[in-house]
Amino acid sequence: MPFRFDFKTAASRDDVFRAFTDFTDQRLVIWKKTLVAEKYEVRELADDHAVVKEGSGGTKIWVLLRYEWTAPDSVRWTLLDSDHCDSGSGDVRITRLPDGGSRVDVVIDHGDPRGARGRLILFSQRLLGPVVFPRMWKSALDKLAAGGTWP
Repeated sequence: MPFRFDFKTAASRDDVFRAFTDFTDQRLVIWKKTLVAEKYEVRELADDHAVVKEGSGGTKIWVLLRYEWTAPDSVRWTLLDSDHCDSGSGDVRITRLPDGGSRVDVVIDHGDPRGARGRLILFSQRLLGPVVFPRMWKSALDKLAAGGTWP
């Protein structure tokens, strides 16, 4: 079952798009609260997609995702593999706001869990994700807007 959330950020639409599609080591700086270097591996990178293994610190959770983008207002991903679920997808829609910031609308569907551990992880993400994810993502993007992340 998918969950949805949205938030507003001071980051421009272009900066939000860039943050979601930057697969250099800078990604680890931008998303430092949600990604760690030990679990980060870019397996494929092209102009309109990337295949990346990612995971958070302090957990044994990892995912292999195929990110795709064709327009500067949308980034989608499909779960290729993980240690806790068999399928999943996500969609980020970015809307430019009159004040120069952006509205970010997100839908995440982590699909079918693998075993009891997977059920617990997905239950937790569905329960806490709509509260925790927007706060963490907004914080990272607002920092980016304040000039704290891009080289």
